[in-house]
Amino acid sequence: MSVKVFLTEDEIPRQWYNLAADLPSPLNPPLGPDGKPVTPEMLAPVFPMNLIEQMVSTQRWIDIPEGVLEILYLWRPSPLHRAVFLEKALDTPAKIYYKNESISPPGSHKPNTAVAQAWFNKQFGIKKLTTETGAGQWGSALAFACALLGLECKVFMVRISFDQKPYRKLMMQTWGANCVASPSTETQAGRDILAKDPDTPGSLGIAISEAIEQAVTDKSGTTRYSIGSALNHVLLHQTIIGLEAKKQLEKIGEKRVDVVIGCAGGGSNFAGLSFPFVNDKIHGAEIDIIPVEPFSCPTMTRASFVYDHGDAAKMTPLLAMHSLGHDFIPPPIHAGGLRYHGMAPLVSQGIIEGLLTPRAIHQLESYSSAVLFAKTEGIIAAPETSHAIAAVIQEAKKAKEECKEKVILFNMSGHGLMDLSGYDRYFQGELEDYALPEEEIHAALENIKDLPKPQLVKSGKW
Repeated sequence: MSVKVFLTEDEIPRQWYNLAADLPSPLNPPLGPDGKPVTPEMLAPVFPMNLIEQMVSTQRWIDIPEGVLEILYLWRPSPLHRAVFLEKALDTPAKIYYKNESISPPGSHKPNTAVAQAWFNKQFGIKKLTTETGAGQWGSALAFACALLGLECKVFMVRISFDQKPYRKLMMQTWGANCVASPSTETQAGRDILAKDPDTPGSLGIAISEAIEQAVTDKSGTTRYSIGSALNHVLLHQTIIGLEAKKQLEKIGEKRVDVVIGCAGGGSNFAGLSFPFVNDKIHGAEIDIIPVEPFSCPTMTRASFVYDHGDAAKMTPLLAMHSLGHDFIPPPIHAGGLRYHGMAPLVSQGIIEGLLTPRAIHQLESYSSAVLFAKTEGIIAAPETSHAIAAVIQEAKKAKEECKEKVILFNMSGHGLMDLSGYDRYFQGELEDYALPEEEIHAALENIKDLPKPQLVKSGKW
């Protein structure tokens, strides 16, 4: 039995996979303030053109530059583990595998795109990157990437996570980044929010507004914005996870995967593992592909498919996605990386098509699942990953009930060593489950009711 499956550096994927090339129905285009599709030139003050080209590409395979691979070799290829002790504890006939993205220097999957984005920005002549971060995984990853590539980095960290996770801020500072709590007084967007609600816990939508504002107001033209999830090029860079996993499963003789699972806030780590398998499903494979979110921020399971802004100040284009509304302030749950109001357009369209089956899980079940995983497999998972683990346990128990030998694959998207305060609150009995009331969802969507409506297009095959 192979408990760990490794690839050599020679076996690392040399191209990223772009699901946009294979979706049975096309994405609704991003729209500008006038309701017309945005052009690449309209995005140029925010992103470098070489990344914009990836963002709008429908090419199936996109080469990974050697300069990016040279940095990825620091921790990639990442190992594939079989969770034999968890299987035993659950007494399940299922085989459970997980891709261990927690081994990267910042401790999560996020550097897969942080390194790529920093590299492409540097090639374009950019000197400084601004960004947002929720739990701090993304901010840490971009700080790490900028340090290696010699770029300045400014991170706006959602206030509740800034307070709950001080060591992630210190990680960013160690790598030379400037991290501030969002909303801040450094931007007009931040000052406007604070004027309305001085005690706001913040949100990723607010932090995105601040980061974009600082990028586009730099008169030198050498600052750009970098995003850690949701947009097509980010999901593209993360597909190295799933492409490696397919090679590793093939290496140990697994001919099929029955269930693929990842937690989903904006969609990057879920897409990174699952999209190569979504391609298999499109071409006839029978796979259940499950993105998992918190009950308290039910973007995929209860929100509408709408056109909405990706940020609170409406500085981003309108994106066709599942959204709780750009003004939505999620409850201050400990899975900070899953507290985003919108879902990646590619993931949203996968849900519309029926290729993906989203699931919401409560906080207490997520933490109890993470504790079981730690007691069996040894790894203390990030609160975000704990949602995926909870869904894995549900599926493993289902396999036992059905007496089926299933293969379950999930993404260990980050470790929880900087999130122990959440575990402490769980052990002290201070956490509670929270299902977002329907009236709050309706109230959050009220401000976007007059925006254009996307076309609900699907092939009807799934």
